[in-house]
Amino acid sequence: MVASRPSLGLALLCLTLPVIAQPTVRSTLPITVEAAGSDFDYKNGRVLLRQVTIVQGDTRVRAQQATATGLEFENSSWLFEGEVSIEAPEGSLASDTASVRFLDNTIQRAEVEGTPASFERIDATRSVSGRAARIDYDLVAGTVRLTGEAWVSDGENEIVGTALVYSITEQRVLAEAAEQGGQPVRITIQPRSLEEPQP
Repeated sequence: MVASRPSLGLALLCLTLPVIAQPTVRSTLPITVEAAGSDFDYKNGRVLLRQVTIVQGDTRVRAQQATATGLEFENSSWLFEGEVSIEAPEGSLASDTASVRFLDNTIQRAEVEGTPASFERIDATRSVSGRAARIDYDLVAGTVRLTGEAWVSDGENEIVGTALVYSITEQRVLAEAAEQGGQPVRITIQPRSLEEPQP
């Protein structure tokens, strides 16, 4: 009997990534919205902001333009377009466009697209970065899902695939075989340099 080949979904590809703290509770912090110009369409319940910056505590969202169904954050979806950046202690995203879901006065998730979109987390020891055509960042689950020529690196080693999921809370990268479109996942491991012999 031939032993079945373990799926990539079960083979969690550890990159010795650093521990990243879960997002802190921000829902009680005030939210500040600054814009160079605005258009409030009360009839259709639509808000358009230009050169917008939204700040809540240590989280900041910037874009050339933002549209939303209202200027509230209890339960709303916002579309940010043009040089979008989302910065938080857990990491930062940069993209061409971003759909951001606000719930209970805080960001719950961000879905970004770019050419490519990028994710980065830097701490005292090393950086973790990734890029893809699309990145879905779920702040509640603590996951970053990269699809479309996905690439993740810890500064030394890297993984490339059609779709990769980086778990912030569990410090690992998962590549499901069923999501690779028949293409292999490529892992590049840089050999550690040997220390110079002592005289």
